[in-house]
Amino acid sequence: MSCLRLFILLLVAVLAGCATQTPQNPYAPAKKHYTAEETSRTIDLTHPPRDMWDRIRRGFAIPNLDSELTEQWTTYYASHPQSVLLMSQRASKYLYYIVDELDRRGLPTELALLPFVESAYNPTALSRAKASGLWQFIPSTGRHYNLAQDWWRDQRRDPIASTHAALDYLSYLYDFQGDWYLALASYNWGEGSVKRAMEKNVKAGGVADYASINMPDETRNYVPKLQAIKNIIADPERFGITLPPVSNTPYFTTVQKKQDIDIEVAARLAEMPVEEFKALNASFNRPIILAEHDATLLLPTNRVDIFNANLEAYQGRLSSWDTYKSKKGESYAAIAKRHGISLGTLRAVNGLSKKQSTAVAQTLLVPAADAPRGAIQLASLELAPDSGAASRGSQPRGNKDIVVLQRRANVRTHTIKSGDTLFSLAKRYNTSVTELRKLNNLKGNTLSKGKQLRVPGTGIRG
Repeated sequence: MSCLRLFILLLVAVLAGCATQTPQNPYAPAKKHYTAEETSRTIDLTHPPRDMWDRIRRGFAIPNLDSELTEQWTTYYASHPQSVLLMSQRASKYLYYIVDELDRRGLPTELALLPFVESAYNPTALSRAKASGLWQFIPSTGRHYNLAQDWWRDQRRDPIASTHAALDYLSYLYDFQGDWYLALASYNWGEGSVKRAMEKNVKAGGVADYASINMPDETRNYVPKLQAIKNIIADPERFGITLPPVSNTPYFTTVQKKQDIDIEVAARLAEMPVEEFKALNASFNRPIILAEHDATLLLPTNRVDIFNANLEAYQGRLSSWDTYKSKKGESYAAIAKRHGISLGTLRAVNGLSKKQSTAVAQTLLVPAADAPRGAIQLASLELAPDSGAASRGSQPRGNKDIVVLQRRANVRTHTIKSGDTLFSLAKRYNTSVTELRKLNNLKGNTLSKGKQLRVPGTGIRG
């Protein structure tokens, strides 16, 4: 092959590759790949990460921003240790998933700290600009990144969907700007606004970098806030901050639901507080999760077996709600009366304003005629042989009352004896050490003699 022909083939390959790349900002500085030494303290990589915080530190790759604003915000967060602790406790539910996704994409782990700045890691946070969720998407940007927003759900508040959308957006911004500071400023202010500010500097003969362009105060403080959080996570002891323990293991997993189910019922089936359930499933706007939406529930990993077993034992409907398609001009008061509820309840359940007195052609939630009255058999409770009658005698009435009637058959308890280990018990009960840890929320291997241990399954070896 001649040198000229080889040159032409190489040139064609390069041009074809350029044609498929994300358009770049011509005013953006050239990208630089920073080393760990440039961006964070020295990390000992000779052992696996001790926890999620250690894992996050190992992935720092955005250059440190040393500025007066960074110092101010570091001092601010360090002087509010309870706020940092609260945000960190909220973050503990989501960090493993987010960092895993960052690692999969090869992105800096500083981005896992961005929801500290955006939402204080509150999945239901809503700003004055109507930005919502952990990553604070405004409605239009959310729709652009395929986050469904309708009467039933808002995926800006879904931890999985919103994380994918946020990382897609941040990756695009970095490819467009070529610099993480400018990409982050664009996430807060919009890439168009940042680009115009850079163009203005260039036309005036100035420098078009992050430190030089003119930005609103909120955007000017945005990266310093992230850097301040990074400083504290990098070395919490230096600032007198105690971070909550966060295991380097998945906190939640997904469960598909093929039936309509009330949020309250789902939480009780999982034997967890409703508010904790909602923190993982904040995208649902109504008290019912519809199967027709191909709904995916998020549950703590140690709740899945319990949820599935309780669900199997449940009798009757899982939802106390039906849908009613109203006609234009129907009175809300008449609809409420027809379905045996107050007008206030109808408004509250369906998010109706008090100014609205008549319906449009819409779908409303109303109480089901055959609301659930089945028993949820909670895995955490064993009843004495004669306790069933007593329980039934004191049974509360009402659709929302869920009563324990009997022991769940496929989860038993084991009283820990001297010499028992997780490995020996897993072998005996035909399960795994991992499952025993999940079911009992165990962090280590220590077992306390005389304590009750939940054991999944019914099989016993030997």
